[in-house]
Amino acid sequence: MKKKNIISNKILKIICLHNYTKRTIISLYKYFNVFYPKELLNDIQIGLKKYDVLGRIYIANEGINAQISVPDSYVNKIMSFFKKININLCNININFSIENKSMAFWKLQIKIRKQLVANNIDNVPILKNSSKYYLNAFQVNKLFLDSKSIFVDIRNHYEYEIGHFYQALEIPSKTFREQLDMLKETLLPYKNKKIVLYCTGGIRCEKAFGLLKKYKFKNVYQIYGGILGYINQTQKYSLPMYFKGKIFVFDNRLAERVTNDILSKCRNCNQLTDSIHINCAYHRCHRLFIQCKNCSKKFNFYCSTKCLNI
Repeated sequence: MKKKNIISNKILKIICLHNYTKRTIISLYKYFNVFYPKELLNDIQIGLKKYDVLGRIYIANEGINAQISVPDSYVNKIMSFFKKININLCNININFSIENKSMAFWKLQIKIRKQLVANNIDNVPILKNSSKYYLNAFQVNKLFLDSKSIFVDIRNHYEYEIGHFYQALEIPSKTFREQLDMLKETLLPYKNKKIVLYCTGGIRCEKAFGLLKKYKFKNVYQIYGGILGYINQTQKYSLPMYFKGKIFVFDNRLAERVTNDILSKCRNCNQLTDSIHINCAYHRCHRLFIQCKNCSKKFNFYCSTKCLNI
C-alpha cells in the first residue's frame, strides 16, 4: 500500500504564517437529517479543494458544523457553495469572525462524528419551529434592560470567564454534557422569567432550548447567531454592546477581543489579567487555565505548586 505524503502540523503552520493571503473566518451550523454523511463529506471535499479553505467541518446524522478560514476573494463563492450543496442548507446562517488578524487554522479537516457537539445524550430534541424564538440584536438589547429577563450562558467555564453578557447566569461545567444535566435544576428558580440562552454561534443553544421546552419551560429564547451574530448586528447598526470582554474560540487564536473590559482572573493570584489561556506544563495535568505574567514566571507555566514540584 502506498503511503500518504503527510505534512506535519509544524510545517503547515510555518507555511501558513508565510502566506499573506487576506482571509475571513466564518462559521456555520445547521441541524437537519443527514442520511448519507459520507456522501456529503465527499461533496464538500471536492467542492472546497480549489478554494484554499482551512479549518474544520464536522458532519453527523444530525447536521453540519463548520469553522473555516477562507481567502477574502472566495468568501461569496464559499457561502453560495454551502447554501447550494444540500436543499436543507439554503437558508443556513453564516457568522463572520470578529477578528481576522492572525491565522486560525493550518489545514482543512472534514470528519464524520456521532454528534455535532459532544453531549452523549441521544434524546435531546431539536425543535423544527424554534426559529420563532430567535432574537436579533435589537430584541436582545430590549430584553437585557427588562428586569423580568435573565441571560443564561450555554458555554463552558473557561469560555465564560474571559467574556460574557453583564450579570449573565453561568452554569459552571467542564463539558456540555454536564451543563445539560444541570440545566433544569439550575433554571427552575427562573421558570417564570424570560430566559435568553446564548453561546458562541448558537449551536449549543439549540439543544438547551429543546431540553427546556421538553421540561415545559415557556418563555425561552435564543440569540440568533449566538454572540457572534449579536456582535455583528450591533456593529452594523451602531447599537449598544452588552457583551463584555473576549470570546473564547476553538482554534489557534484562543480568543477574540470584543471590548476592552478585562473579566478574567489569574488562577494563582486571583488578580485581573488579560492573559490568554494556557495548558499546565505538567503533561499529566494539562489543565486549561489563565495565569498572569508574574505567576507564569513564578510557577514556570505550571497551574499549581503541586504540579510544579512533581
